[in-house]
Amino acid sequence: MLHIVLHFAVPAIVALKFFSQRWQVAYLVMMATMLVDLDHLFADPIYDASRCSIGFHPLHQPWFIALYLVLCFFPKTRLIGLGLMIHMLLDSLDCQVTNGIWIN
Repeated sequence: MLHIVLHFAVPAIVALKFFSQRWQVAYLVMMATMLVDLDHLFADPIYDASRCSIGFHPLHQPWFIALYLVLCFFPKTRLIGLGLMIHMLLDSLDCQVTNGIWIN
């Protein structure tokens, strides 16, 4: 449950702290990046509390994460990149807390 709360709280904190003039737009864009979890629909079972999503689901692969990092460096894609990187970092942290590993 804390994991889900963090997926909403951390982007809000980042939006308020670093994009205060347009925090609502920043927050909405970063929230939209949660659609990356649609790749979970291809897993069987769709949800497994003990499964680490990093390295398992298609859009949670290391080379995609590298691409998400690159997006952070361009002004037009920065918010998308930040949202995706926050998501991947939180998922990786969840893997560590739940399974003692950073990547599947």
